[in-house]
Amino acid sequence: KKPNDPPLYGQFVPFDVEPPVLHSRGENDKNMNNLVKRIPTSFPGCDSIIILQHDPVYTLGTASDPTFIHGYNTDGINGDKSDVPIVRIERGGEVTYHGPGQLVVYPILDLRGYKQDVHWYMRALEEVILIALEKAGIEGASREKNLTGVWVSNKKIAALGIKTRRWVTMHGLAINIDARSLQNFKGIVPCGLEGREVTCLRDEVSVIEETSFSMKDVTIYVKEALEQVFGVTLLSAL
Repeated sequence: KKPNDPPLYGQFVPFDVEPPVLHSRGENDKNMNNLVKRIPTSFPGCDSIIILQHDPVYTLGTASDPTFIHGYNTDGINGDKSDVPIVRIERGGEVTYHGPGQLVVYPILDLRGYKQDVHWYMRALEEVILIALEKAGIEGASREKNLTGVWVSNKKIAALGIKTRRWVTMHGLAINIDARSLQNFKGIVPCGLEGREVTCLRDEVSVIEETSFSMKDVTIYVKEALEQVFGVTLLSAL
């Protein structure tokens, strides 16, 4: 699993601080520019892992059916008394929600240094989630046949949606950490799966009274899982 020629390295944004929250378009550009400026110039062209929290947003994949957003109209406005913006992006999959309380992970990897197989990559991301959830105290997390993502108690706790271009990966995964992450799922049919519920780590952890964790803790669990699954060492870009 270790990268081949040319040498590939890992970057982790951030490592020793809470994941940043991206805001509206103008502020997003400013925040991302600041992050880019903080990436050492000694790391050009390296594999990267960006970990963050979004402000509330519904995202549609390239072929997503917008009718899975309740009250959606042809102007791209959510008419279901919600001010959550709707954005169509390049990933695969149906509609999903991102927001505070949810950890979003964007691996930018050159799969030529790992395995040139998109299905393998998807299963590898699911394995990262499973390992991280186990570290956080979740029991019984699993995959479901013919579906992407990770499930606990028959509810979806993490979603995937990716794109590759010339074997370089884009987009990634999202793990619901606390109740804030669930607030706006009621406005959609998550991933286009009728009748299926979503859940979060905080609601599913086995011994909540004995388990205390922050978003930073889960970020570190994900970092460790990425290192284990992809056979790399992630370096802080800060």
